[in-house]
Amino acid sequence: MTDAQISTFYDLVGGHATFQKLVHEFYRGVASDPALKAMYPEEDLGPAEDRLRMFLEQYWGGPATYSETRGHPRLRMRHVPYKVNPEARDRWLGHMRTAVDSLELAPIHEATLWDYLERAAHALVNTFED
Repeated sequence: MTDAQISTFYDLVGGHATFQKLVHEFYRGVASDPALKAMYPEEDLGPAEDRLRMFLEQYWGGPATYSETRGHPRLRMRHVPYKVNPEARDRWLGHMRTAVDSLELAPIHEATLWDYLERAAHALVNTFED
């Protein structure tokens, strides 16, 4: 791929392989976190891993596989059944921080990605109850 062909954040950070690593590292943390693991209906986190990877790839300019298979993301609606309080948000962000750091992205790309993830996590808080 030439520089002229690189047009999306998805491309700039390494495409599928980067998002696959990000999400896999994130779910490794979730699997060892009883508080977050309990929020996932499937015992196997594989389907959740696939959904998040597809969503992030699409959001950042990659394939539209998420919408093709699941429709509109409707993130807040999809998270309503789960108690996403500030503690859950912070645990989620902790595992995501580890995953983002594992990518060793250029500083501008790391900051761009982290800014989005942090804003999304705050936006999904739906209760302040323990």
